[in-house]
Amino acid sequence: MSGTPIANEIRRLRFEHGEMTQEALAQACGVTRQTIIALEAGRYAPSLELAFRIARAFGAGVEEVFRWESA
Repeated sequence: MSGTPIANEIRRLRFEHGEMTQEALAQACGVTRQTIIALEAGRYAPSLELAFRIARAFGAGVEEVFRWESA
């Protein structure tokens, strides 16, 4: 089980957007590549601001990128 109840579609969306690299997404969102790695692995829940930045980088809504998975 992941470390946070917030799951995401970041990896899938990166590949659907021209195989965007983790580094390119990180730069677009103003964070480090390590942050993107931790998000994709479910080890880190983004701030609301970062969630919006990531969604905007994909031209998507926040709920298209992130979802709450309660136990």
